[in-house]
Amino acid sequence: MTWSAYGSYLLIVVLIVLAPGPDTMVMLKNALSGGFRGGLLASLGIFAGNAVQGSAAALGLGVLIARSQPVFLALKWVGAAYLVFLGFQALRGAFRGNYDVVENTQRRKASGFRRFREGFLSNITNPKVLVLYLSVLPQFLTPRSSIGDSLVLAYTVAVLGGLWLLVLLVFVHRVRAWLGRRRVRRTLDGVTGTALLGFGAALALES
Repeated sequence: MTWSAYGSYLLIVVLIVLAPGPDTMVMLKNALSGGFRGGLLASLGIFAGNAVQGSAAALGLGVLIARSQPVFLALKWVGAAYLVFLGFQALRGAFRGNYDVVENTQRRKASGFRRFREGFLSNITNPKVLVLYLSVLPQFLTPRSSIGDSLVLAYTVAVLGGLWLLVLLVFVHRVRAWLGRRRVRRTLDGVTGTALLGFGAALALES
């Protein structure tokens, strides 16, 4: 793999990473309810899920999963159901709007592992991430490429995706006072919940 090929790969990955998706919405949901720490833990979970899926694709396990129709369908439906569940959670928060009482209770109950788990599960149960790896990676590999080359390409996606989530998280943290306004918060929860429901529905309906 040449530096020129890797540069072209980076350009494609950056465009993919910048496109808003379920990972962005899950991080935003946790950042709104758990502050910077909540968003950071969710981002770490998403990064871990990305790394696992990228490793599976690079080592050839992803192909086996993608070709196993029952496993792939099960993963798709679990992922869709989980995104819908998270979407309903956000919409319920927007509908209630009683953030002071609810968030004080949630922050006592919501452990760091729970937020990490939410990010990890939202990514690892999304087969579209695995399909992305399986469709993009082979375009930049040759018969002479090593497993190391495949892993470098896979982890590039995970690292850049994690960095982008961190940039968004820092921005959210800087405007936290404005985001803390009840009307703004309800609007963001409504948008986030609707987006998560939409991503879940799209995943479920995709053939």
